[in-house]
Amino acid sequence: MLPLNYTITPKGGIERKMKILKSKKALSPVVASIILIAVTVAVSIAVAAWMGALTFSFMGTEQLTISKLAWKGPNTNFDIIVTNSGTKDVTIAQIQVNYGTTGVTQPTGVPVALKTGTTITLNVLYKYVNGTAYDISVVTSSGYKFTSNFVGGQDKT
Repeated sequence: MLPLNYTITPKGGIERKMKILKSKKALSPVVASIILIAVTVAVSIAVAAWMGALTFSFMGTEQLTISKLAWKGPNTNFDIIVTNSGTKDVTIAQIQVNYGTTGVTQPTGVPVALKTGTTITLNVLYKYVNGTAYDISVVTSSGYKFTSNFVGGQDKT
């Protein structure tokens, strides 16, 4: 280690040099803390807004309802009117009667794209029996199943 050499100058030379170093302007700890907190809050707000934008784009909901059902006659087809009341466009992948897949003839079979707020009439190929209870399900391409209960021969309006 090198030896330290002090030079003593008249009229408190060392003391005067220390005063010069102390008088240099710098940020006080309070101001530095306030700036650090402000930057942290600004970054957290920016991250929260970015995450919120990502999350809301994935939060659309699928909601289909069978708003009307008309039986065509004994042992024949029936029509259902399906309404997309959700916040997301859906694709109807299949129609099920008593949890078994059936055919659809109208408009062009399945899958059928259905935009938000729109309604479609589907003709379902199923030979039903009057007075028998049926669970009719509309299944989307995402795998969601919307089921309503009906009695054969009794229209729902």
